[in-house]
Amino acid sequence: MAAALTIAVVSSLLPTAQRPCLNIHRRTTEFLAPLPMTSDSSLKMGEMSTRTSSNVGKFRVTAARAESGKVSLGFRAPQFELTEPPSGKSWKLEDFEGYPALLVMFICNHCPFVKHLKKDIVKLTNFYMKKGLAVVAISSNSISTHPQDGPDFMAQEAKAFNYPFPYLYDESQDVARAFGAVCTPEFFLFKKDGRRPFELVYHGQFDDSRPSNNVPVTGRDLSLAIDCVLSGQPVTPAQKPSVGCSIKWHP
Repeated sequence: MAAALTIAVVSSLLPTAQRPCLNIHRRTTEFLAPLPMTSDSSLKMGEMSTRTSSNVGKFRVTAARAESGKVSLGFRAPQFELTEPPSGKSWKLEDFEGYPALLVMFICNHCPFVKHLKKDIVKLTNFYMKKGLAVVAISSNSISTHPQDGPDFMAQEAKAFNYPFPYLYDESQDVARAFGAVCTPEFFLFKKDGRRPFELVYHGQFDDSRPSNNVPVTGRDLSLAIDCVLSGQPVTPAQKPSVGCSIKWHP
């Protein structure tokens, strides 16, 4: 209640054209409900076994906590061309030109922060893709150090969780660098005005839930930003950074 009141008060002080859209609770609950904590959700930071629903094996990994970096709002989406395992289909930024908004997510298979949100990311994207949002996910982790994030396992993961979006492999890691991505998960929401390039309007967290803080997953922060973009309203610049595992750069 206090948070909602604060947002309302701040919004009332802004000119109408600059007010962030509100009414998130009603919209969010249309597609997301708090889920019970799973065994993956109880993982703590440090060395741990990574499990996948497709039983592709177990790996020992060290999860290094990181926050999304300072990428300026208004940043133009960089060009990219990546393939989708296992089909080898190529996807480019131009493939999404006809959409009013584009969500680019940097994720991977092994990260406990991604595993904690994975089912709800699917729910959220399914909901908003029907409303006109374009979505693409990218994995940029080095398979030299984390083979479980390689193309074959990516394809298994996408099938197991019924990803409604393309899940692309950034082998060179050039795309991650171009976006300024540093962690998984990391969310970049771009808007498209006519022939203008995609411009960044949201670079923040999914919500306040983390693998071990017992806060229910709601998708509150990201869904509010998407609601604003799809309704033609400005997104508040007060954005909390995404928290997750650092991208595993090539040694």
